[in-house]
Amino acid sequence: MTDLERKIYRIIYNMSRFRKNPTMDDLKRKTGKDEASIRKAVRNLVTRNELAWDKEKSEWKF
Repeated sequence: MTDLERKIYRIIYNMSRFRKNPTMDDLKRKTGKDEASIRKAVRNLVTRNELAWDKEKSEWKF
């Protein structure tokens, strides 16, 4: 897991504990990266099954 992926994972995990899904603006502000880099990192996390989106509950699964 790269540093950016680890950082995004922790941000999503910590924010979702309080029932708030981070927006793209939240992730951009907290990581200092552009949208393309964030999307690529999230896609990598999802393909490695470290993150999954639950469509019914509209929340992340870890």
